[in-house]
This record gives sequence, C-alpha cells and structure tokens, in this order.
Amino acid sequence: MTPVQQPVDLHSEAAVQAHDIAVARKDILRIATAGSVDDGKSTLIGRLLYDSKAVFEDQYEAVERASKGDYVDLALLTDGLRAEREQGITIDVAYRYFSTPRRTFILADTPGHVQYTRNMVTGASTADLAIVLVDARKGMLEQSRRHAFLASLLRVPHLVVAVNKMDLVDWSETTYEAIREEFTAFAAKLNIPDLTVVPISALNGDNVVTRSENTPWYEGPSLLHHLEHVHVASDRNLVDARFPVQYVIRPQSDAHHDYRGYAGRVASGVLRTGDEVQVLPSGLTTTIAGIDGPRGPVDEAFPPMSVTVRLTDDLDVSRGDLICRPANAPRATQDLDAMICWMADEPLRPRQRLAIKHTTRSVRAMVKDVVYRLDVNTLHRDQGAAELGLNDIGRVVLRTTQPLFVDDYARNRATGRFILVDEATNATVGAGMLVAP
Repeated sequence: MTPVQQPVDLHSEAAVQAHDIAVARKDILRIATAGSVDDGKSTLIGRLLYDSKAVFEDQYEAVERASKGDYVDLALLTDGLRAEREQGITIDVAYRYFSTPRRTFILADTPGHVQYTRNMVTGASTADLAIVLVDARKGMLEQSRRHAFLASLLRVPHLVVAVNKMDLVDWSETTYEAIREEFTAFAAKLNIPDLTVVPISALNGDNVVTRSENTPWYEGPSLLHHLEHVHVASDRNLVDARFPVQYVIRPQSDAHHDYRGYAGRVASGVLRTGDEVQVLPSGLTTTIAGIDGPRGPVDEAFPPMSVTVRLTDDLDVSRGDLICRPANAPRATQDLDAMICWMADEPLRPRQRLAIKHTTRSVRAMVKDVVYRLDVNTLHRDQGAAELGLNDIGRVVLRTTQPLFVDDYARNRATGRFILVDEATNATVGAGMLVAP
C-alpha cells in the first residue's frame, strides 16, 4: 500500500491567508453529487478529498481499518452512518469541505435511492454544480435521467456527467462517446445551460485530480481542474437587490450608543452606501448610511455576504422585513404557485394547514389545491392526483395569512424558494420552488 499523502497544514500562515482570500472573494463552489446506487458517488468524493490532500493521517487510518475489501474504501469518508456502511449505500446527505489554492469547495453527497429523493433535493437546492455519475458498464439508467431532471428543476446551472468505472470497460472510447451522446441528447430537453462529460475511475483516481494516461483520446480537463475553473460568478443574480432582515442590532453601549443596524445575508443584487432603498412591507424609502462586514465597514455588499446595513432614517424595521430598490421590488402576494417536494410520511392534501419559512419571514398557510403530481422518471403529469406522498414532487397552490415578498425561482433562487413546516412537530415537511402563475 502506498503511504498516505500528508495533509496540508490548515493552520499555517499561507493556508490561513489563502482561506481569508477565498472567503473575501466568496470564491466558493457548492457541489451536489447524484447517481444510481453503486455508481461510486461516495468513492469519488473520498478520492477528491484524498488526492487533494484534505484527508488527515488519522482519518485515513480509521478508514483503512474499517475497509472490508482488498483496497481502502474511500467511500467511508462520507458514508458515516452505520446503516450506510452495512448496506453499502448512501442514506443521509453528507457534507465535506476542502480547499485548493484556487477555490473552496462544499461537497454534498446525496443518496441515489428513489426513496431518498427528498435528501437529494435538500443537497442540491443550494448547489452551483451537480455531478451525476454514470456506471460505464450500465450506461444511462432511469435514475441518471431522473437526477438530471431534478438538477434542472432545481436550476443548478452547471452539470457534470462523470462516466465512472472506465477501467472496467478497458477505457473504451466507444463506450464513453455513446454515453456522452445519449446524455447530451436528453439534456437538450431540459434547462441545463452547461454540460460537461468526463471519463473517470474514482477507485483508481484516473482523471479525478490529474489527467490519466489511460484516456489519450480524451482532450478535456480532469474533474478537479474543471471544478476549479468553472465560472459561477455570473450565475448569481446581481440585478435584483434583495436583503432579508434577520436581526436588528442595538448594542446600547457607551461606545455604540446610537447604533442601529439590520443584519442578514444578501440574497441577490448589490447594495452600496448611499443607495436609495425601500423597506417592505411598510413601503417606506430611505438611503443606506453604511454597510458593516465582519471585519469593519465595506463599500458594497453582494451575495452571499453577511453584513449589517445601517439606514439614514430611523424606520420601523424588524426580522422578516426585506430591503430592496424602490423601482425593483419583489412581488408581494398571499397566493403561491409552487413545485413542492414532499418530505413527510403523512401525505400533503388540500385544506391542510402548515407554516411557511421564506427567507427570514415565517407565516401560516393553507393548501388550496394539488394541481398535479409529477413523475420525475417519465416527466408525466398526473392531473388526477389528490395528494402528494413521501418523496413526491408536484405543483401546489398555497394561500398565506400574510403577504410574502417573492420572485420566481427561475429568476432568483434565494427569494423563489421556501420550506414547509409542521406546526405541531416543528419538522420540515416540504420544500417549494415558486413558478410563474
């Protein structure tokens, strides 16, 4: 066995400086993996962590001891639940973090089983890029199409198809090209603006971090090289200024006697000192007196920065309010038309009462109608469906007790999504994406 690679010293001055630079530039890529069972999702993530030197020696030794086969099972770096290890499948969404000199990554390993659709929706809802693994021996399966559709439904802007286990088909270019052409033809029917196909062997590391000599016919980059260089800055909505207020800061100390700031995360757009803004739901207008970041004042704030905004006038602003531009405000409505992924054992039915959390605002709502249930495998719409069961996705109309300030999900993912909460148990029972009525 080759010796374990030594991890990067995360506490070194250079590493801290690189991390600070990455955070300051917000150069973070959120990735969700998907694919059928045994396609190698967890192994791929383990390989990325190992080859990028993000695995500590004691972690590797623990995985080596837990491995049952003839090789070190890198999938155990993410499959942490006992049930996952026993069954050899991914159940829960596992998040892993690592950095390279160019970018910081947040990886979400999502399940491949159909009964864990809700887990995949959770993991991919905030992703900038989705990796769909395809077993080179099996080609495109129903699950592959299903996960590609879910990535399209969730408006994940970049999709990478990793054709895994190429070593088991003798690195056949013909096999790779057949899968690439079939997936490209299917993706043309969906809303996938950027598609990349990479032949890999997650187990052996071919084309994962470095280019492999086994694929001289492949002229594209390795998977990690693509992840480091994919352009995501233009994916963010920098036009519609949206700042949901999370907390009102009033220190009431001698040093900050008159300080009043409104803390939150910039959902979209750009806020600058001196900009004229409007506060919803009051509709009152004022200007931005200043913006404070974690390390002091900043001239401008953009997603996904967390800042405190100070206003020129003392307005009545509280948690759940939204700061925007007077000429570019979101839609205020009590009627929500949305695609819902239902996550509870008890079905979603008309007349059901739930709580909605949208950005930082929470209201109560009632289900007015279940329009249709969507078969994510065939894209068939079941217009006769009277309810949504566990892991079902369908179009639903809701009526809220108070207005929400929303945008369509296709335009603004941050203000176009919400979660549904069971008031009795406080459990999250659904995730919604707003569509144009």
